[in-house]
Amino acid sequence: MDSQPAVVITGGASGIGFAVARQQLALGVAVCLLDLSSEKLSEACRELGIADENGQVCDITQEASVESAIWDFSARHMLGGLVNCAGIGMDCLMAETDVDAFRKILDINVIGTFITSRTLVRYWLDKKLPGAIVNISSVSGLCGNKGRSAYGASKAGQNALTWVMGNELGSHDIRVNAVAPGPVDTPLAQAMHTSEVREQWHARVPMKRYGTPEEIASVVAFLLSQESRYVNGQVLAVDGGFINAGLFR
Repeated sequence: MDSQPAVVITGGASGIGFAVARQQLALGVAVCLLDLSSEKLSEACRELGIADENGQVCDITQEASVESAIWDFSARHMLGGLVNCAGIGMDCLMAETDVDAFRKILDINVIGTFITSRTLVRYWLDKKLPGAIVNISSVSGLCGNKGRSAYGASKAGQNALTWVMGNELGSHDIRVNAVAPGPVDTPLAQAMHTSEVREQWHARVPMKRYGTPEEIASVVAFLLSQESRYVNGQVLAVDGGFINAGLFR
């Protein structure tokens, strides 16, 4: 077994998850990727220069799938961190939102985060190891963005889960924090954001631009590291100032 702590990253084959993986590797940290797409996983492992066995196809909404992948990783690595990046979004007015679509978003964004986190927490408690979890939330879980009834509710739930886990697990030297990105140029945003939506974000973000996956990954790296060893139960907006902006000049 590799004695160097590894970080498990859900949704690690693309977007913010992939950027987190690349930055962790640059810092000398091993990475284990979970994703639904075997094709994207193979491509990500190849691009990152890691063994294919460090990428596992996994449905984070299924306990058995998550547990199988984590136990496989733990047989080869000492696991030290978890980044919950996997998620889906939707831009739809509340009155037009389908109930099944709402449930699916909650299932992936909230239940999936719970299942992967619980699996790693049980591993750390059993081994009496420290750990760090970073949940990738959203500013839509902190304010009432239009069209985000399902997505915003899921991210607010993820934030509450962060606070509760940080409270319950801090005494075990397991820290839990969240990063709440504003608009970030990821495949998900590129698929969801029309030119009109992009103009609205540019108008409302004081820095007048979208963030990059690498900028989110840098904050995740801090929250995983020992430099943040007294930071616990926090939801940190990384949004160019959007969440706190008032009237513009």
